[in-house]
Amino acid sequence: MNTTPRTILITGATAGFGRAAARRFIAAGWQVIATGRRADRLDALRAELGDAVHTACFDIRDEAAMRAALAALPERFSGIDLLLNNAGLAQGTKPAQAALLSDWKTMIDTNITALVTLTHALLPALIARKGAIINISSTAARYPYVGGNAYGGSKAFVSQFSLNLRADLHGTGVRVTTIEPGMAETEFTLVRTHGDQAASDALYGGAHPMTAEDIAETIFWVASQPPHLNINRVELMPTSQSFAGFQVHRNG
Repeated sequence: MNTTPRTILITGATAGFGRAAARRFIAAGWQVIATGRRADRLDALRAELGDAVHTACFDIRDEAAMRAALAALPERFSGIDLLLNNAGLAQGTKPAQAALLSDWKTMIDTNITALVTLTHALLPALIARKGAIINISSTAARYPYVGGNAYGGSKAFVSQFSLNLRADLHGTGVRVTTIEPGMAETEFTLVRTHGDQAASDALYGGAHPMTAEDIAETIFWVASQPPHLNINRVELMPTSQSFAGFQVHRNG
């Protein structure tokens, strides 16, 4: 019987869904490769969770740094069974005609380019181990809203890319899942509003949003299904949130 712990690589493990997922998988006996840009938070995570965590500090948009981190993995962590593409962000809340192009480019570079680069790099290993890929998308991938522009578009890419990965990987044993959360209270809004705490408080106040732990539990449930079962997509919202109505602009 193989008693070697399974290994998950989590991008964006310094906060929110990624950090909560690291805690959940460690609690279940997995090993975690935790990546992120903030060394102090990665150090704190390793101090909290122990030697079953290997940290790799780099910006997910930096391909050279990403490849160097993969090449430097200790042998114990080199066999990756699950890739959790969690790192992503939204920037800006304005409609397209008032949005900053720099915000759009940052979202595309992070949510799309970095995700596909890391996925492509790990596909041979994941195929060899009959592993799995879980991509964090968003309900914004399916339901447009004012100010969603490039963020919603980038997450729609993640959802469609996941479906196409699943088609391409047919027969390899590799499972692919997209998780599409609605409103969840993390640092997401602080990043999106460039640090506006009042805007974050106003968004979540009284709404009883989902928590990072709710999403981590969903990620773990998907990862815990038997190898013959693929969860294609999970969409979840708090009960306080539902589908937006159509907008109608009237003259006069």
